[in-house]
Order: sequence, then C-alpha cells, then structure tokens
Amino acid sequence: MDLGLKDRVYVVTGASRGLGNASARALVAEGAKVVLASRDEKAVTGAAAELGAGTVGVAADNADPATPERLIAAARTHFGRFDGVLVSVGGPPPGWAADNTDEQWQAAFDAVYLGAVRMARAAAAALPDGGVIGFVLSGSVHEPIPGLTISNGLRPGLAGFAKSLANDLGPSGIRVVGLLPGRIDTDRVRELDALSGDPSAARAASESRVPLRRYGTPEEFGNAAAFLLSPAASYLTGVMLPVDGGARHGF
Repeated sequence: MDLGLKDRVYVVTGASRGLGNASARALVAEGAKVVLASRDEKAVTGAAAELGAGTVGVAADNADPATPERLIAAARTHFGRFDGVLVSVGGPPPGWAADNTDEQWQAAFDAVYLGAVRMARAAAAALPDGGVIGFVLSGSVHEPIPGLTISNGLRPGLAGFAKSLANDLGPSGIRVVGLLPGRIDTDRVRELDALSGDPSAARAASESRVPLRRYGTPEEFGNAAAFLLSPAASYLTGVMLPVDGGARHGF
C-alpha cells in the first residue's frame, strides 16, 4: 500500500529520540521529508544526519513561543512546502499528587500543553487543504497511570483540545489526529520501570496486562504515526488511536 508520503514535508518535535524519532524514521522511510526538532542541538543534528537526505535538525524548545513559526519556516526554507506536524514532547517528571511541585507543573504545562497548543495553532494557519496535525499523547487520556500525575492531568486536556480543533479545521480540509501509546519499549518507559527498583519484574507485570503480552517497539509506533499522518488516512480526523497492544479496556 502506497501511503502517498513521497516528497510531503512534516515537522516532528521531540524527534531526537523515542517516539518522535521513531515517527520521523517511518515518515522518511516512506519518502517524506522531515524537519526534526529537539531542545538538544547535538542530539537533533545527529539524528538528522543518521536519517540522511531529506531531513534537517533544528534545536527548538516547545515551551518557546517563537518555536512554531521557526519550525514551519524551516520546512519551507529547506523543502519548499509544509504538509503537517507531529507534536511530541518528553514526558513530564513522574510523581504522585502530593509530590509534584508547582514548578514542575508549570514547566510541564508550558512544554507539554501550551507548547503543543501553540504549535497546532501555527500549523492550522499555515497548512493547505489536505494538511494534518498530529499529537503524541498517552494512554492516560482514558485511564490514569499510577505515578504519572502530571501527565494524567495534561494529556486528557490536550486530547480535548485536539478534538475541538478537528471540528474547527474540518471544513478547511485539515485533519487532526492523536496517538495514545501504551507500553512502548523506549528509554522513557525503561526509566519508569526502573523506578520500581526491579525493572525486570515491573516489565513482566506490565506485559502480563497487555493482551499481546509484550511491549510495543518504537518502529511499530512509528508505522502507526506515519499512516495517520499520510494521505492514506484522508478520512480520519478527530480520532485518538491507542497504540498499546490492546491494553485499553474500553472500545
């Protein structure tokens, strides 16, 4: 199946590692051109160099109000067009409701929530008919994850924003989609497993609750993201797609 991604141009934030990087890889493998963004200049330029021609790395912080326009301008400058964005950011610090500080909440809100909203608004103003805005969210949109209180607070709100934006932009032919990763085998998830003191036991317990009985791979997540962002998914908007091996209990 041809996803129709050849020569289309996307911005992917949080793309130096993890799910953002996996998504960028999948897009490039299907012929798209990608602007990779990350706060770490060395890491993002290295990631772009590894992916090769058709990519460029830009050091940018999602919490910076100037970032959206910079990234869209980079897409147009380097590749001559702008077809979509995938907003991915590193997860907020773990912790329980009584533990997380005001400073942690504020920093996470600026980067995870407000930064995503700004990026989506800028993209909405710049995208043509057929453009797409994607969000990497979390399974916590539907069910809180123990020990990730800040994420549990912010991700459902972003899903609500994404759904509202899908309704607003539909008449212009711009789609809005979300991906809800479960236990994907990334550095972030391995760090969370390590918090238990016994990473192997934590992983085994988590895998036992997944119907497919394993963690997903970053490549599997990236493939799902590439499909949702592609013209092949042209009649999908406002959807929040679980990429979790069946872990979500509801429909």
